[in-house]
Amino acid sequence: MTGTAPWQAAYALQAHRPMLLGLAYRLLGSLHDAEDVLQEAYLRWLGADRESVAEPRRYLSRVVTRLALDRLRARQAARETYIGPWLPEPVPTAPSPFGPLDSAELRDSLSTALLHLLERLTPPERAVYVLHTAFALPYAEIGDILDRSAADCRQLHHRAAARIADGRRRFTAGPAEQRRLLDAFLAASRDGNLTRLTELVASDAVSWNDGGGAVRAARNPVRGADRIARFFAGLYGRGRPIEAAPAELNGGPALVLRWSDGTRYTLAVAAADGRITDLYLVGNPAKLSRLPG
Repeated sequence: MTGTAPWQAAYALQAHRPMLLGLAYRLLGSLHDAEDVLQEAYLRWLGADRESVAEPRRYLSRVVTRLALDRLRARQAARETYIGPWLPEPVPTAPSPFGPLDSAELRDSLSTALLHLLERLTPPERAVYVLHTAFALPYAEIGDILDRSAADCRQLHHRAAARIADGRRRFTAGPAEQRRLLDAFLAASRDGNLTRLTELVASDAVSWNDGGGAVRAARNPVRGADRIARFFAGLYGRGRPIEAAPAELNGGPALVLRWSDGTRYTLAVAAADGRITDLYLVGNPAKLSRLPG
């Protein structure tokens, strides 16, 4: 019934793996969950009538999207039990497991800032937004994947874009500006320079801190330049030496922070108009297992 040998099915999946992994990760914000989805998609692919599939990439995109949406719905239902803010899993992208990130649009679609905003969307809105914006699929093809009309998908994309538009205006700075601000923020934090810190941070900035209840982290977002300055100056003022290594995570500049006891965090920022607007601090060990070292 399947028409091709298992090794041929595995080859077909492997040929499209970077794209499919990137699709699942953008939908879920978790590389661990994305890899689980691809494994399940492979099992579905093995059992399919592959001779009848004219376009394996399209077929596999449909399977991966539907499996990811099922997992996303289940995760959203259980989100109330998560301790503190939830941030996407930081993924090293030099090199990228999602294939070449050779355009600003591809990098932006992986950014922590955008993935965090996508959490505002319903699962169907998120799927349509990702498929149309990151992968440039037409609404008719998205409708085939989701079993919806093209007009319905167009409306879902319109709603999704409107819901995240305000947030996107908060991170207009490019990677070079983000790196400059991130390095300056680190230096001011190490010096305990509250004046400099408040100069670097927008007055309405927000620090999102994901410890998952496993490490020390603020359980509520830290809002405002003054509070953020005191918070980060305090992190460095506890007498514990902290190593900071530059990294590329989710297609953009970041820092990997390591305390003397081995505890690790990642820090990325979003910025606009020469100031940091959002900080993303991830310390949940379950989300940092793929970091080097």
